[in-house]
Amino acid sequence: MQQINWGIIGCGDVTEIKSGPALNKVPNSALVAVMRRDAAKAADYAQRHNVPRWYSDADKLINDPEINAIYIATPPDTHEAYAIAAINAGKNVYVEKPMAINATAAKNMASAAKEKNIKLTVAHYRRAQPLFKKILQLIQDGVIGTVRLARLELYKAPLTATELATNQQAWRVNPGIAGGGLFHDLAPHQLDLMYYFFGPVEKINGIAINQGGIYKADDLVTGNILFKSGVVFSGTWCFNAAATTDNCEIVGSEGSIYFSVFGGNTITVIARGVLQTHSFDTLQHVQQPMIEKVVQYFLGNAINPCSGDEGAEVMRMMEGMTNNG
Repeated sequence: MQQINWGIIGCGDVTEIKSGPALNKVPNSALVAVMRRDAAKAADYAQRHNVPRWYSDADKLINDPEINAIYIATPPDTHEAYAIAAINAGKNVYVEKPMAINATAAKNMASAAKEKNIKLTVAHYRRAQPLFKKILQLIQDGVIGTVRLARLELYKAPLTATELATNQQAWRVNPGIAGGGLFHDLAPHQLDLMYYFFGPVEKINGIAINQGGIYKADDLVTGNILFKSGVVFSGTWCFNAAATTDNCEIVGSEGSIYFSVFGGNTITVIARGVLQTHSFDTLQHVQQPMIEKVVQYFLGNAINPCSGDEGAEVMRMMEGMTNNG
């Protein structure tokens, strides 16, 4: 295999800027077809992005003989079925987060890929971004000493009636489609980073409740993780708050690292009485560094940047926080 020829299932908003254009910008990679159930929208996407072919039937895209890799960018409730169909067709798979609607479905996907000897990568793309790679380096270099704990807070105002009336937002708080609410939409990025930084998990617990009552999904989640490395994580996600907060602090024996997961391009480090900042450029396509790694993995030139087993573990972490014991 000399080039990865991509087909996208679900060419919606996430693929417009974050990921889709990068499939053509990465070396040895080309976007050759897209699929969306709405044929007019699929055709429009293909025309605007200069994609040679479009489909309104996922099976036709999956079985397109020119395509050797499938990018699944639909809502989570369809990830398992599309991934397994692609795997059975012998196509490597790159799947959006959350990996699936629940941990069981995620494990099924990972198992199917192993059984068929097909490559499967989960789009926890922050792993590949320079800012988060720098945080991992700071931890590994012992800049803040031995890591003791990590604390994360994400607070947002509730969705408005207008937002809830649009499908673009409403599906994200429909447990039947998303697996949960905004926690399930956003926390996978954050929890995967904790797993990336601190390694295997020993214990998980949490509480999830619906305080606002404006939709069916929980709107407040608190969770704790004990990593086998000894690091303790605590997080609070509130989507019914007046204030907006996006903070993470990693506390070590000799200092702390401060950063935001979803906003800002700066890391602040206070260690041994010295304050340092590390700033990074805004990425045009936030998934491009990850897609570069995925392409190299699919070509056989690199390791998997985020395996199906790792994606399933993040799903298990989420369920450990939301199952309320």
